[in-house]
Amino acid sequence: MMAYDVELLREKVKDSGMKIEPLAKAVGLTREGFYKKLDRRTEWKPSQILVLCEYLRLSEDDRQKIFLI
Repeated sequence: MMAYDVELLREKVKDSGMKIEPLAKAVGLTREGFYKKLDRRTEWKPSQILVLCEYLRLSEDDRQKIFLI
């Protein structure tokens, strides 16, 4: 399973002011599916990571810190 910084990701989602449902839809997930990823029950696909980073306007540094890539 992919390792990533869940707490930092949750912080960035909160800081963005975006609601979970539209964010989940943007990455092709249901609200429940998004929470499964946040809870590490399922893995993020690379394409979902890219879209998520774009919507959250994450810097390259933040992306690397969160997804450890």
